[in-house]
Amino acid sequence: MNIKASEDSKIPKGQVTLIGVGRLGIRIGINLIQVHRGGPKIITGYDNQRITETDVIFKLFGAQFGDYKVDFLKSICTHPDDLRKVIAIREDLTLNNLDTLEGDVVSIQIAGGDTIGLTAAIIKKAHWIGAKTISTAGVFGIGEEEIKIMDISQADESNPVVRLLKEQGIKENHEIITTGRFIKDQIPITPYVLDEYANKMTREILKLLING
Repeated sequence: MNIKASEDSKIPKGQVTLIGVGRLGIRIGINLIQVHRGGPKIITGYDNQRITETDVIFKLFGAQFGDYKVDFLKSICTHPDDLRKVIAIREDLTLNNLDTLEGDVVSIQIAGGDTIGLTAAIIKKAHWIGAKTISTAGVFGIGEEEIKIMDISQADESNPVVRLLKEQGIKENHEIITTGRFIKDQIPITPYVLDEYANKMTREILKLLING
C-alpha cells in the first residue's frame, strides 16, 4: 500500500453551504474548517447579521462586536484557498435571491419567527440543483434531551416543524435534526446542547458530502 498516495488522495472536496451562521451555524462552520484529510473544499455562509453583545460564543473565539458573522467565520479559515476556503455572503438567503444557492450539501439553521415557508423553498431549490439537505426541527434543551437525526419521511408529525414542512411538500430525501423541544416548552437553549447538536449535525453533513 502506497501510504503517501493514499494520504494525497484524501483532500477536501465539494461545497457545504450554511444558511445561517448564528450560535449554531458558527459551531458547525468551525467544525467543518477543522476537518482534516477530507471534508468540504468550499464552505459558503449566508447571514446578514452582525455580532452583538449577546453573541458570547463569537466573543469567546475572538470576534469583535459589529463584525459580520460570516466575515468572522471566514477569518477563522487560515488554509490556503486551493485547500479550503470560506465564502462569506453578507445576506440572508431569501425568496428573492434563491438563484444564488450553490453547494453539494445545504445545511439550514435559521431561527426567529416563522421560517417554515423559507426553509421549504430553500430545500426545494437545493434539491433542484442536486444538493443534499439538512435542517433543524427543534433546538431547545437543557442537556437531558436526545438529539435525533432522521429522514423527514421517518419523522413523527407530532413535531410541528416536521408537520409544517410536510404540508409544504417536503416529504422525503431531507434530513432533520431535533431535540424534540420547542419555545412552547418553556426551557432554554443551553450552550452544551448547541455543542452536541453542532457535532452531530457536522457528522451528518460530512456523511451527506461523502455519500452524495
